[in-house]
Amino acid sequence: MLKSVFCTVSKSTIMNEVNSTEKVTKISIENSSDFRFQAAYLAYSKAWNENTDEEQRLELNKIMQTLAANREDYSTFYDRINQFVRSVPSDYSGRGSFKAQNKRAWRRSEAKENRISRHRK
Repeated sequence: MLKSVFCTVSKSTIMNEVNSTEKVTKISIENSSDFRFQAAYLAYSKAWNENTDEEQRLELNKIMQTLAANREDYSTFYDRINQFVRSVPSDYSGRGSFKAQNKRAWRRSEAKENRISRHRK
């Protein structure tokens, strides 16, 4: 499979391995027609924005560069990139639950609650 992907890496990214005082910059994509690669870049971009540590960003750049050079497949890329993506907060429970009942049973329970509340006054 031939892929036309061009990644630009700034000079500061390469220099960062030598000199740790330089800032790591984000890799940008030019003329990518491969949908899977664009989706992978979005995952990389999300992980990049969530992490502010320079070492983690440098590692993210290395992961993206190996994918762009076809040295690893997409499943390996996502396995490695998921280490840097923050998950959904633990207090999020997802879907709520509800109790299903038929219309007749609901009407009975509503009528019973109304009778009880009328006599409590």
